[in-house]
Amino acid sequence: MIGNILVGLVALIHVYIVYLEMVLWDTPRGHKAFNLKPEFASASKVLAANQGLYNGFLAAGLIWGLYLGAAGFQVKVFFLLCVAVAGLYGAATAGRKILFIQTVPAVVALIAVWLGW
Repeated sequence: MIGNILVGLVALIHVYIVYLEMVLWDTPRGHKAFNLKPEFASASKVLAANQGLYNGFLAAGLIWGLYLGAAGFQVKVFFLLCVAVAGLYGAATAGRKILFIQTVPAVVALIAVWLGW
């Protein structure tokens, strides 16, 4: 139960990231969220939308795992691992903040799912 709630929260975080990257990237809110200069945001808008799409697939996988119920254990574990690895890479290459926004929630959810909470 707790594990599924945490998986749902990680999925919601990624839905919000999709919205930020695909819709709000080139707006003041997107600039603030990603610490962007307007010129860079405008020039990288298409790349950000592509990145947002990938985050959408992570969210979709987590939602799929939840939909499957108990049979979705492996799906949830796989997608939580994907989120955690992507967060580690993002933290190492783009900014440490990603570690706390993406990786930590995924690892906590993974532990909860793994322990059957």
